[in-house]
Amino acid sequence: MTSPLFPLFADLRGRTVLVVGGGTVALRKVTALLEAGARVRVGAPQLLPALAAWAEQGRIEHLDGAFRPQWLDEVWLAIAATDDAAVNRAVAAAGEARRVWVNVVDDVHASSFHVPARVERGPVQIAISSGGGAPMLARHLRETLETQLDESLGELAHLLTRERARIRRHYPDLGARRRFFERVLAGPIPALLREGRFDDAQRAFGVALIDDKPDTLPAGSVALVGAGPGDAGLMTLRGLRVLNEADVILHDRLVSAEVLALARRDAELVEVGKQAGNHHTTQDRIHELMLEHARAGKRVVRLKGGDPFVFGRGGEELEILADAGIAFEVVPGITAALACAAYAGVPLTHRDHAQSLRVVTAHLKDSADALDWQSLAQEKQTLAVYMGVSGLDVLRDKLIEHGRAASTPFALIENGSRRQQRVVTGTLANLAERAQGHRVQSPALLIVGEVAALAQRLHWFGDAPLTDVVEYETSGSTAFAAAA
Repeated sequence: MTSPLFPLFADLRGRTVLVVGGGTVALRKVTALLEAGARVRVGAPQLLPALAAWAEQGRIEHLDGAFRPQWLDEVWLAIAATDDAAVNRAVAAAGEARRVWVNVVDDVHASSFHVPARVERGPVQIAISSGGGAPMLARHLRETLETQLDESLGELAHLLTRERARIRRHYPDLGARRRFFERVLAGPIPALLREGRFDDAQRAFGVALIDDKPDTLPAGSVALVGAGPGDAGLMTLRGLRVLNEADVILHDRLVSAEVLALARRDAELVEVGKQAGNHHTTQDRIHELMLEHARAGKRVVRLKGGDPFVFGRGGEELEILADAGIAFEVVPGITAALACAAYAGVPLTHRDHAQSLRVVTAHLKDSADALDWQSLAQEKQTLAVYMGVSGLDVLRDKLIEHGRAASTPFALIENGSRRQQRVVTGTLANLAERAQGHRVQSPALLIVGEVAALAQRLHWFGDAPLTDVVEYETSGSTAFAAAA
C-alpha cells in the first residue's frame, strides 16, 4: 500500500511555472495557473491560437521548439501536458534531477505532485484527490459538492477575512474565538448573504461582535460519546459533530485510530485507556480529568469504545459530573454486541433459533459465582459476552454444568467491524481450545447460541469464519476484552 499524498495549497503568485505542451490540456492548465498569479512559461513547437495570443500580449512566455531540460531552470513547478508519453517522461526525469515538482497529465507514476479536482467559492477552495488512481471518483465528489455548497460561501469567507484582525483582538483565546465563529455560522449572517443582503450581513456581524461577552469564562461541559467498535463509519452524525466541537478528548484505548482521525486537528487527545491487569489510568483519575478540563471552560468529550452505557461505566461518570454541577450530554454509540454480530453475519435474534438476548460481562476468574448461570444457560437465547482477561474455560464449564448443550455453536469475533476482523467458530465444547489455537486477542466478543452457526452462511465482511479444529498443548488461558 502506497503512502498517502500530502495535501497543500501552493502560493504561486509571481513564481515561474513551466507548462510543456501547446494543446487543449495545456490551455486548461495555463488558465488555472494564471488565475493563481503564476508567471507561466509554455514550451511547445506550436500553440493553440488562444495561447499564441497570450504570448503576443506578454501574459505568458513562449519557449519555441522541442523540450529541453534547460526549460526547467529557475522554475518552481512544471506540468507536462503533451500527447507524447516519451516527452512527458523526459520532463518528469529532468524535474526529478533538478528537484522541481512535476505533474504529468494522466500519468500517476511519473508525477511528483497531482492536481486535485476543486470546488471554488470565492477564496474558499475544496481540493479532492484520489491519489491519482481514480480521477473520475474525484470528479464525481466535486460535482456532488458543487450542488451542496451555496455560492454565498465565498461572500462569507470575504466577510470573515476582512474582520479577522478585529475578531482576534476581541477573542485572543482560541477556544473563545472558535465558539464565537460557531455562533456566527449558526446565526442569521449566512442566510442574509444567501439573500444578497450584504450590508445587513455586515451590520449583523458587528452586532454579534459587540454584544458578545468575551471576558466571561465560558461554561465547560462534558459529552459522553460512544465511538462504536472501530469502524469510523458507524459513528453517529451527532457523535461526529460533538467530536469536532471538542477542546479535549479523553479516549479509551480501544477507540480506533480511524475514529480519532475524525476529531478536530487542534483538539487535545488524552488516552485514558484501561486494560485488564494494566490500569495505567484509574477511573478516579478519569473523573479528575473530566472535572479539571470542564472547570477550565473546555468542551470535553469522553470518547468510549462501543456505547457509554453498556459496560462503559458511563453512569458512574455522569454521577460525578452531576454532583459537580457540570453540564453534560450523552451520545449513544453502537455497542459491540450489535456491531460485531452484524459484521460477522450473526443475527442476535432469529424466529427459529433465539427469542431473547442476554448481554453480560465478567472477569470470570474473580466473579464466576456472582452470575446467574441457570438463566444464562437457557436454550433458545443468544448470549453475548464481553469478557475480561481470562475465563473461557470457566464460562464453558459453567454453561454446560447448568444445562447448555456442549454442541451449542459459538462465534468469537476479534476486532469486530475493523479491517483486521477475524471470526472463529465452533461448539461450546471446544471454545477455549479454539480460541487459544487461533491466538485470539483483545478486543474480542463472544456469541453463544444457535444463531452463531449462521456466521458461515451469512458472513459478508472480511474473511470467512475460521472453522478448522486446532490441536495443541494446553499451557494456560487466553485473554479477551471487548469494546462495550
